[in-house]
Amino acid sequence: MDDWIDYYDSTHTIYVSKLHRDLHFSIIADDIIGYISSKDAVVLDYSCGEATSAARVAERCSRLILAEPAPGVRGRLIARYARNLNVKVRSLEELRYLDDNSIDLVVMISVAQYMTPAELDSAFAVVRRLLKPAGRFILGDILRPDVSAATDVIALLRMARAHGFLRDALIGLMRTYLSDYWQLRSQVGLQRYSEQEMLAKLAAAGFSASRAHANVGHNPSRMTFVARHAF
Repeated sequence: MDDWIDYYDSTHTIYVSKLHRDLHFSIIADDIIGYISSKDAVVLDYSCGEATSAARVAERCSRLILAEPAPGVRGRLIARYARNLNVKVRSLEELRYLDDNSIDLVVMISVAQYMTPAELDSAFAVVRRLLKPAGRFILGDILRPDVSAATDVIALLRMARAHGFLRDALIGLMRTYLSDYWQLRSQVGLQRYSEQEMLAKLAAAGFSASRAHANVGHNPSRMTFVARHAF
């Protein structure tokens, strides 16, 4: 995961424009809000990224913890939410200091593909320790083995056309093709899981899970899972 963290912390081309970035996180924020069951809930966003719409999520819960491994991104989060008392920014390492069974809702969106299977297992163990007995773990934007990169491109172009940044999307896709992204992707790769593989992986980590009807985020070809403690 370290190579992907370094890439994300650089001047990358993942988002084709500021509008694309902000829209991406706005859609995710709306979906996260849909999973918050109470205004008293404590929510953890594991590897949250730029989280530009986190303030809206924080309005719907008692405390929002943004855990981000990339130091540059984390610094921007600290500055962005310095005055928001409901938002706490932490590194992944700092999660070890949180109390067991202290989180009502954990979300991990568009993260699993950048982790090795062993790294994901370790992250699941952290989530399970932190999650309250009645809490929920939302694992979203999981890449499937049978879905190609072309499908992701089509999903982006549809979103861009609907929201008025199609030209930027086409230019951005060309920039990404010519950037270090594809070299890194070919060297390190992205992890993909079938529905049954991910359900089995969650079960091995001590969760009872099912696939959600809709994916978190803009890409309907990817998968989201809702998990709870298995007793």
